[in-house]
Amino acid sequence: MDAGEVAAAVWRAESATIVGGLVRLVGDVGLAEELAQDALVAALEQWPTAGVPDAPAAWLTTVARRRAVDHLRRTGRLAELPDDGTSPAPEPDAAAPDDVLRLVLLTCHPALARDERTAMTLRLVAGLSTAEIARAFLLHEPQVVARIAHARRRLAELGVEPPSRAGDRLGSVLEVVYLVFNEGYTATAGDDLLRPALTEEALRLGRLLVGHAPDEPEVHGLLALMELQASRSAARTDRSGAPVPLDEQDRTRWDAAGIRRGLTALLHAREVQDGPPGPYVLQAAIAVGHARPDGTDWDQVAALYDLLVATLPTPVVRLNRAVAHGRAHGPRTGLDQVDALVDEGLLPDYHLLPAVRADLLGRLGRDAEARIEWRRAAASTANAAERAVLLRRADALAAAAATGPTLGPAVQRFLAREDLSPASRRSYGQTLHRLVDALGDALPLTGLDPDRVGVVVTTTWDAVSPATWNRHRAAIRSFGAWLGRPGLGATIPGRTPAARPPVPVPTVPDGALRERALWALLADSGATVTAVLGLDVDDLDLAGRRAGPVRFSPATAGLLRALVGTRTRGPIFLSDRRPGPTRTPGARDLCPLTGRRRLSYERAEYLFKQASGGSTLRSLRAQATISSSSLPFVSATAL
Repeated sequence: MDAGEVAAAVWRAESATIVGGLVRLVGDVGLAEELAQDALVAALEQWPTAGVPDAPAAWLTTVARRRAVDHLRRTGRLAELPDDGTSPAPEPDAAAPDDVLRLVLLTCHPALARDERTAMTLRLVAGLSTAEIARAFLLHEPQVVARIAHARRRLAELGVEPPSRAGDRLGSVLEVVYLVFNEGYTATAGDDLLRPALTEEALRLGRLLVGHAPDEPEVHGLLALMELQASRSAARTDRSGAPVPLDEQDRTRWDAAGIRRGLTALLHAREVQDGPPGPYVLQAAIAVGHARPDGTDWDQVAALYDLLVATLPTPVVRLNRAVAHGRAHGPRTGLDQVDALVDEGLLPDYHLLPAVRADLLGRLGRDAEARIEWRRAAASTANAAERAVLLRRADALAAAAATGPTLGPAVQRFLAREDLSPASRRSYGQTLHRLVDALGDALPLTGLDPDRVGVVVTTTWDAVSPATWNRHRAAIRSFGAWLGRPGLGATIPGRTPAARPPVPVPTVPDGALRERALWALLADSGATVTAVLGLDVDDLDLAGRRAGPVRFSPATAGLLRALVGTRTRGPIFLSDRRPGPTRTPGARDLCPLTGRRRLSYERAEYLFKQASGGSTLRSLRAQATISSSSLPFVSATAL
């Protein structure tokens, strides 16, 4: 290797140690990274001519730490160094043994978003460049740069002191490492199923954590889980890169050394375990059940999933338990568990839920339904390799598909009707496209059951407002009437909107006459905000207490009279200032007396939200009291 390649390899292996030690010195993760990068730049400049030093990692460490001391001396902070044996010119091996662990705990701070934790860990602990992180996660490099920059700022606000022990932040750390591994093991998007570079980085991070937190069983459990899963990598795809299911893999291609490393890590986890096993230890034990050379022990795996669900009852774990129970106790048992997830509205966009359901339906001989589920699964994944396999599974069952019209094309024909306005088409489309996503575009219309439709609507929109619920319900009923199935929405009851409590007109200083008059007029009349703001002085009939179609009370008439004063033309409600020379409004929106423009909707809304604590002007309109037969007073003193 040339000098540049050596520098890159040493940086990848040692950057976490270097940066971690610098953070302990300077107390700033951004500055620590900058100083470490300066040392790397110095190496790239000097090593090609002076030669690679005998101890390149020590060289980088020494240069970086000396620059840190120089920075502290320039800023007058050298005396602030902790009295922990750190010398002003420390030797290369003077880094505290927990520096790397401290850095990992810092980059995985729970206050950071998950994607920020991941980017920071790969950047500072794994030593990846922003370009490498972007390629790994199919992101644009500026996105990665922005995430890292925001994370640095957030950490600077919080301070860099990590907790005193790994257990205080262990869950966040392990979550990040396993997320990196999973993205490499089964990519969520792109053309390839595997991204080996990310898998290797996650394994390296796991081994690093084991070295720095040897007494944490979950750290050993995660490493065991990743080693066991990674051992199957060579058999997980065929020559074309297509995924190969676990029960169809050639187990002789599994990495025996990786399996041994996984088993060893699991044994270490059990040695340091002093209580019930955690989720990573249980998942590693499940992976051991899959790793048998004579095939998966499904009874053991199902029993372990029962324990895991009690510890980690997430929808994904429950789905995996359904797979295990379907293998151990029959597809009917597994399908019942999957359908429970569907009925609860869980994992609506997770492609593996319809894939698992399709497999169980196929094993029950319900091929037509299985084909629909395979196609739904294919439509839900962003990974091209997975999508191709799922579509092939669907096509293999094409002969068993029912004949006759199906849901997807029927929805398309319904939305293409010429008598639908664009707004109605959009509104109906939101409901019906979701129905297609949930039930499958190939579902025969004969199988469009009102109860299933009701479950989809309930699980998807149960938490929305009554108005939104009723809109979705109306879309289903209209579609059913068009199909000649008027009972299609029969299981979806209408909802009555709750009466909104009146919003009190906020109190403002007596000098805020414009606001008092505007709010009183809206509370009186029931007119739209746009209509009221569009009123002109010559629209006013104060004696008749009206302005065009807008009517108001005597108290409001008094406020308007005081607001308008001697003006005879122009808008009633004016802005605070005159417009700038580049933003001259039209003649109708400009007051000829004051030169000020008409008050804008946005400014009026802002003023009311500030005074009312967040309510909108529409809330005043909604409680209007004026009618054609009565004109009750609105007390001006309450305004």
